[in-house]
Amino acid sequence: MDNFTDAAAAAIITRAVRLVIVLALVGTPIIWVKLGWPSAALLLVGAVISATGLWEWKRLMTALMVRMEPAAGEHIVGARRPSIGFAVVGFFLRLFVVLGVLYGSLRYLNGSVLALAAGLAMGVVALTVEGLRLLRNGTL
Repeated sequence: MDNFTDAAAAAIITRAVRLVIVLALVGTPIIWVKLGWPSAALLLVGAVISATGLWEWKRLMTALMVRMEPAAGEHIVGARRPSIGFAVVGFFLRLFVVLGVLYGSLRYLNGSVLALAAGLAMGVVALTVEGLRLLRNGTL
């Protein structure tokens, strides 16, 4: 764990977001052909929610790390640290927007709820793949 830095953690989240995008681009045409365009739209909604959730966690993690670690040449005692208020407010605002998007997509798109669940699960799959990469490389 000594060689695992904040930049490495941020890179993992970025790769996970990219993997969610790739999974969505591959899965959307398949779902469209099998279940129709409403289900494909629900898959995309779930994938967008999943990717933005990962991105928001990265943003929040970065804000917390900046606040916790002193800058070069800065003393810890009495140091003025940037506020993480914007990151926290953005995080909770995103949660409310996600609830509205989920409600609207389920209400007005008459597609498969399983397609939406698959889109939402893409973030978990991407983080699992990244975790397995860390184990394989011996980082953890």
